[in-house]
Amino acid sequence: SERGIRSKKRNEMLFRAAQVEIELLRTQAATGEIALAYVDEAGFSQVHPNRSAWTPRGERHLIEATRGKRLNVLAAMLSTGDLFCAKLWQATTAEAFVGFLGLLHETVSKPLTVILDNASIHKAKIIAPLVALLKSKGLTLYFLPPYSPELNRIERLWHKMKYTWMDAKCRDAKTLEADVDEITSNFGKKFTLDF
Repeated sequence: SERGIRSKKRNEMLFRAAQVEIELLRTQAATGEIALAYVDEAGFSQVHPNRSAWTPRGERHLIEATRGKRLNVLAAMLSTGDLFCAKLWQATTAEAFVGFLGLLHETVSKPLTVILDNASIHKAKIIAPLVALLKSKGLTLYFLPPYSPELNRIERLWHKMKYTWMDAKCRDAKTLEADVDEITSNFGKKFTLDF
């Protein structure tokens, strides 16, 4: 299983230390000392992911599979309960990522700690000077240990969006973007997560 593979590759000591550090960051955010953001990116296909479905016995579950562009979403789930997003109809690059961080940082009025994974776009050398500038303005990047996606709370958002909140159907680009917008703009109201 994927969980078994992840746990074999994961350093449990680093994982447990990260759990403790994140809990301390959550406490700092709760007292208003910092703003905390869980950041990640996800791709949404016009063909809905179809892992499993309920179908009457003897019938096949089919979804039309017209291929099209992927909608990539960069998002930050903030300790305030807000969701900050950017959508791209192209690959997510390191430059787009650091631009997103800059815009995110402008939305908060206190030091910002960003929890994120070790994706290559998050650590690209080309963006190092801009990341250093953001750090000088109060941004801290907290990189999770490898194979620890469950420590990034935004992963739950992606799963809910893809497998619960979005109907299993084929979409054109306009419908896909509208469905993603419906969820992201109503996050915390119509669409909620329990932690």
